[in-house]
Amino acid sequence: MYTAPYLSSRVGAGSQSIRAIMPFKIATSAMARKSILQPRSTIWPSPRLNNLRNTKSITGNSTAAEAPPGVPDAPATTAPPPPTNIFPDITLPVLDSSNPGIFDLVIAGAGPAGLAVAERVSAAGFSVAVIDPNPLCPWINNYGVWCDEFEAMGLDDCYDVVWDKAIVHLDSGEKGMRMLNRPYARVDRPKLKRRLLERCMAAGVTFHLAKVDSVEHGNGKSTLLCEAGVRIPGSLALDATGHSRRLVQYDQKFDPGYQGAYGITIEVESHPFDVYSMLFMDWRDDHLANDPEMKARNAALPTFLYAMPFSPTKVFLEETSLVARPIVPFPELKARLDARIAHLGIKVKAIEDEEYCAIPMGGVLPQIPQRVIGVGGTAGMVHPSTGYMIARVLGAAPTVADAIVEQLSAGADKAVNSEEEKAPKNEADAAAAAAAVWGAMWPVQRIRQREFFDFGMEVLLKLDLEETREFFSAFFSLSDFHWHGFLSSRLSFFELIGFGLSLFVHSSNAARLDLLQKGLPGLVRMLSRLAKTL
Repeated sequence: MYTAPYLSSRVGAGSQSIRAIMPFKIATSAMARKSILQPRSTIWPSPRLNNLRNTKSITGNSTAAEAPPGVPDAPATTAPPPPTNIFPDITLPVLDSSNPGIFDLVIAGAGPAGLAVAERVSAAGFSVAVIDPNPLCPWINNYGVWCDEFEAMGLDDCYDVVWDKAIVHLDSGEKGMRMLNRPYARVDRPKLKRRLLERCMAAGVTFHLAKVDSVEHGNGKSTLLCEAGVRIPGSLALDATGHSRRLVQYDQKFDPGYQGAYGITIEVESHPFDVYSMLFMDWRDDHLANDPEMKARNAALPTFLYAMPFSPTKVFLEETSLVARPIVPFPELKARLDARIAHLGIKVKAIEDEEYCAIPMGGVLPQIPQRVIGVGGTAGMVHPSTGYMIARVLGAAPTVADAIVEQLSAGADKAVNSEEEKAPKNEADAAAAAAAVWGAMWPVQRIRQREFFDFGMEVLLKLDLEETREFFSAFFSLSDFHWHGFLSSRLSFFELIGFGLSLFVHSSNAARLDLLQKGLPGLVRMLSRLAKTL
């Protein structure tokens, strides 16, 4: 979603070889991850891991990463950058910057959201320009999805690897494990990007390879100001730059929670994980028995492990903070992961790559409406309680694109003859068109749904380790309709009320008391906000 892609775990040849040697598919990423910091070598609790990290080859980033506000930067990496073009056979139609002309729609960002909207609007007969500094570079982010979500969009051939089930460990007790019989996949990012790029080219989308600096509005047009002084005007402007929120405006303080994670893909002599299952969440803390200080920190601000065993000798391990405000520091996440590795007796032979993740969750929505239209992370589409986004964004792209087409078509309908400009004639028309698109993207029912999710995030922010275990014990005891629907943003507001009541019924008495005590302030705030939607 960013104009500059962020570092994440690499797919590459390793995942392809799995298909050749394994009679099953596997998947990765418990959430749709947004990695925002470049890798670095540092001092580690484990001397051996530290040596491996200092000598390994790491996938870097060809463009300086831009962290969301509120997230600390990591020192710059000295690792070689990744390729800026993974599609040497694709030649994009590039804008003549000396005479750019006027487009019906100008889009900042060539992530999944930007490309999906661009293709659909252009296919409807309107001129579209996508501005991105490296539109042919790899998407470094890991995109994880529930298979039923991508199947509903006809994208089930864009999986890289799939697991048929996932495991949750709440604690070390006999009843501490939950089996999730819902297939989960990691998206084949090169394949998905190629598909979207080729569709854009077939539809006539034009590309400009530059970074967008700002936007100006006037005379019914929105002009994106790019590097080297290039100005690209359009009837409507779309910000698809992700959490950097480069162009959209906020009229309230943006104070989200953050999902933080640190992970590594490693080659090992062996590991204890079942290669036929994904470890979705592991909240056990046995590995901290010999470190009372870290155990106390984890008890107060818990993190979990998720593990993706690619083969008996290759696995991705990630220590994740579900949500915190402020973000759990990366050195703390690293130290906790090292403690797990040591406790599990895993002997690391090589580190393929590492991942720093930060996902802004919840917080206020952008000012609605405004002249710049947002989509994806810049429009608040991350699930406030889970961090999921990719399926939500791709599912919403047709709605956003069709609303844009409808507004641009309205200008055509008003034209007296075919030669007349089919665009907003003045600022009032342009503002009304943008407002209509925002309204299609965030109808009242979606705003109410998000308020409930935001309420859920605020509750999760207050839970310690034992309370978190109690919460997920009840959560994964719910019907598939409820827990599937909650994670996939499929439940209406009234269905979410049913979800909440069911969660309360399935909770222990202690958990019910926690939900009442810690959820009441958020409930009052949610009801206050919901009153504005009546």
